[in-house]
Amino acid sequence: MINDGMNPGFCRAWIWHDSDSLQTLKQESVALPAMAADDVLVRNFAIGLNPVDWKVLDIKHGLAPGVDGAGVVVAAGENVQTSLMGQRVAYHQNLHRPGSFAEYTPIKATVLIRIPNEIDYATAASIPCPALTAWQALEKIPSKSGRSLLISGAGGSVGHYLTQLAVSRGFEVSVMANPRHRENLMDLGAQHFLDSQRLPALLQQKQKPQFYAVIDTVSPARSADLVALIQANGHLVSIQGRPDQWPTQPFSQAISLHEVALGALHQYGDGAAWQELTEAGEVLLRKIASGHLRTEQIHTCSFAEIQQKLEALKNRNFSGKLVATI
Repeated sequence: MINDGMNPGFCRAWIWHDSDSLQTLKQESVALPAMAADDVLVRNFAIGLNPVDWKVLDIKHGLAPGVDGAGVVVAAGENVQTSLMGQRVAYHQNLHRPGSFAEYTPIKATVLIRIPNEIDYATAASIPCPALTAWQALEKIPSKSGRSLLISGAGGSVGHYLTQLAVSRGFEVSVMANPRHRENLMDLGAQHFLDSQRLPALLQQKQKPQFYAVIDTVSPARSADLVALIQANGHLVSIQGRPDQWPTQPFSQAISLHEVALGALHQYGDGAAWQELTEAGEVLLRKIASGHLRTEQIHTCSFAEIQQKLEALKNRNFSGKLVATI
C-alpha cells in the first residue's frame, strides 16, 4: 500500500518508444512499476536531467528514462525497514530499470541518499550523477597536497564539482575549457586556466610532462592526447570513455589508467560499495547546505516539459542544470 494519502494505481511517466528521435518520448499514464522485495517506491518531486538520459535511450524501450531523482519514500518492499517510510531521499537509478521521468520510481533501498532538511528537492535531484561522478573520479587518484591536476572539459556539470572537490583535497588545479567558462572556474578555486581550443598547440610544444594526474570528461580521443602531459607514474582518469588501447609503451611513463562509470555499481557493486557512495552523496549534500560546495545554476521546468528540455540538453543550447519539478 502506498502511504502518501492516495493509492493511484497509475501514474504519469515519460516512456520512450524505440526510435532515434526524442520525439518518440511520450508522456503517458502507466501502471505503477512493480517493486522487488529490496525496493522502496519513491514519489518523485524533482528530476535531474543528464546527458546520459538521451545517450542510452536504446536500452529504455518501453521504460521511463532518467537516472536522478528526489522525493519521498511512500512504500517499502518486504525486506526493507519500515523506518524508511516518509524519508526525503535522492537517488541514482539503474539504467536497466524504470527511471526517474515518472511520478513514482522503484529504487533499491541500498542506493538511497538522505536529504538534509536544509536542501530542497530540486537541489537534491541535481546532484547524484554529476557530483558523485566527480567524487568517484577523484577517489581513483591518491590525494597528495600540492600535486598538479588537470581537469579537461571542466566547463560541464562534472567539471563544476571536480574543480571544487579537487581544490578542497589540496591539489594544484588547472582547468581546460572554452574561454567562456574561465571566470566561473577560477571563481570555484582553479589556479590555472587552459584554453581547450589551444590544446593542439600545447601538445606540439613537446614540453616536459607537467601533471601528476589528468581527469578527462570529453572523449577517448581527448584522453589519449592528454597522456603526453602526464608525469612518470602519474594518473589518467577517463570519464567519457577511455582509450581503446593502452596509450603508452610498456615501461615508459608507467601511468595508471582509470575509468569512471557511476552506473557500474548497479551491476557489479556490493553493499559496502553502495554504502560508501551513498555516504559520499550525503556528505556532498551537507557541504552544499553549509555553503562549502556550490551547485550549478539550477533551471527548473515542469514535468510536462521534460521532452522539450531533454532536446535542449542534447543540443547544448543552454548553460546550468536542468531539473523538472512535479
